[in-house]
This record gives sequence, structure tokens and C-alpha cells, in this order.
Amino acid sequence: MKLQLKKPKIINNYEVVVLVHPDASLDDQKEVFRKNKETLKNFSGDFFSLETWGKRSLAYPIQKLKKAYFFHAYFHAEPAAVAELERTMRINDKVLRFMHTKLDSRKPLAKHQESFKAQLKISAEKEREKEAKIQARKAARAAAAASAE
Repeated sequence: MKLQLKKPKIINNYEVVVLVHPDASLDDQKEVFRKNKETLKNFSGDFFSLETWGKRSLAYPIQKLKKAYFFHAYFHAEPAAVAELERTMRINDKVLRFMHTKLDSRKPLAKHQESFKAQLKISAEKEREKEAKIQARKAARAAAAASAE
């Protein structure tokens, strides 16, 4: 009689940012994530959340493109799922770039999402303050130039 040991499935939390071609239709975009969802189900995983950030400018051109659709998602799955997701996204012409990040599994995905959104708010507030300072400097320069004439 042989004793078989079953390995427990390891499920990790992940975060992914995907950049999709700016000419991709809404159906093309949905198809990318439909395939990803099927892949995750095959590896005992599922999406926790998927956010569309819309069409944004890129920091540097990718394949001579200056804009792309940005998507941000949280999911949990087996480690092999990430390798399969990356393989399928490399094949897909509509996906320009992607980056998967393994998150701390001791912390629930809701907490990761909450802290991420808090950081986004802080970053946006700093950006607004910076823009306000720039506008104030421009106004002061314009006033100084007008009084000098």
C-alpha cells in the first residue's frame, strides 16, 4: 500500500498593471481580461478588483505610441498562473506592457487596495499643491513684468 501525500495549493495575492493599445476597441479590451479570467480560474484564482484608468499619456513612447489604456487589477491565484498570464499577454498584440507584483499574503487584498487608493490621494494632493505654486509664481512674474513697464 502506497501512501500519497497531497501538496496544499499555494494561493498568493498579486497586483497587475496592464497597458493596452490605444486603438483597441472596447471588445478587444474586454477580451484580454476575459482570457485572463479564464486562465485564473484554471489555476484556482479569481480577480478581486479591476479598475480602468482610461487612456493616458505614456512616460516614453512604446512602439511609437504616446498613449495607452491603463488597467489596474488585484487577484489571487497559484504562482503558475502568473507565468501563464504573462505568456498569453506577450502573444497578444493589443497588450503593450504589463507588470505583475506579488503582494503580502498576510494582508487581505482589500487592505492593499485601500492603502493604494490612500497613496493616490496623497500623490494627487501634492501634485495640486505643486501646480498651485507654479501658477502663483507665474502670476507674480506677470505682475512684476507689468509694473516694470
